[in-house]
Amino acid sequence: MTTITRAIRLPRTVLQTRAVVGRAVAIVLVAAIAVWLIFNLWHSPTQFFQAAVIGLGNGTLYALIALGYTLVYGIIELINFAHGDLFMLGTLFSGTLLTTWLGLKSSNLSGWGGFLLTLVAAMLFCALINVAIEFFAYRRLRRAPKLAPLITAVGMSFILQQVGLLWNGSKQRNDWYSVLPTGNLNVAGVHIDYDIMIVAVVTVVLLLVMTWVVTRTKAGKAMRATAQDQDAARLMGINVNLTISFTFAVGGALAGAAGLMYQQIQTSTRYDLGFEMGLIAFTAAVLGGIGNLTGAVLGGVLIGLIQGLNDGLPYGLGQKWSQSVVFTVLILVLVFRPTGLLGQSVGEKV
Repeated sequence: MTTITRAIRLPRTVLQTRAVVGRAVAIVLVAAIAVWLIFNLWHSPTQFFQAAVIGLGNGTLYALIALGYTLVYGIIELINFAHGDLFMLGTLFSGTLLTTWLGLKSSNLSGWGGFLLTLVAAMLFCALINVAIEFFAYRRLRRAPKLAPLITAVGMSFILQQVGLLWNGSKQRNDWYSVLPTGNLNVAGVHIDYDIMIVAVVTVVLLLVMTWVVTRTKAGKAMRATAQDQDAARLMGINVNLTISFTFAVGGALAGAAGLMYQQIQTSTRYDLGFEMGLIAFTAAVLGGIGNLTGAVLGGVLIGLIQGLNDGLPYGLGQKWSQSVVFTVLILVLVFRPTGLLGQSVGEKV
């Protein structure tokens, strides 16, 4: 039996009323958040800015991971759920290379040189893994129904997580060392740790370089052309397979860099870290507008700030409600703007 469903067009007055009510609710919510922030700032300005600094540090890491999600989705419309676990392998590789193989455990000239070496090595390590995943798991499924590559991505996530379990063990490892400088900078009572400052600077540099590659280079133009229309890109002489592999390599390199940053700040690793961080980064990509590079960065920074302020302010819900607050904000944003903060509505590719 075939069921025929007819679209029901609502009267224009009803649609206008819904739009007005939606805007009113959005204004009330934004006003309530503004009042909460202003009250906390007035009550304890030092604690407010301290929480904001911590949130910005976490937000830059989320942005690095989120860019991997949004790059892949923007070019082949695949949500690569294995990306978070790739980041987890990056933390393990960084700790193993820096602490176990190089034997660097203190902040000195050798340690800083080892940090730069590990940064390059971790980016290459994760880039190669991501390219291999694309070649062996995703390439043959590009023209398959969208559910097939999605399930494959979930399967790859479990595979990488099992590798992490064998490498790290089932418990959290805390036997890693950081080679970043200790101490902090005191600005009007707000303590900014040196390691967070270094990680933030490295992250910003990587984001700027990646943005330049995508927007200014020949490879970046090929990526954008492939994202718009793969068949047309082939007719223009673009190697689509190579371009997609390059995209996976860039996303994997950013995940490897984020893995080193996390390992150096936290000096701990977990085999299931990719699930938590990957989910937050994916949320950041959706919040900013999936497929939009600037949106991924904005979403990562906003989520970091939301978490930092909620956890650190005197009148917040606290850490136990941290994830609930983040996803509540995401739901509210998507209700009023389904494409995300910087996303744009596009037609379905056929």
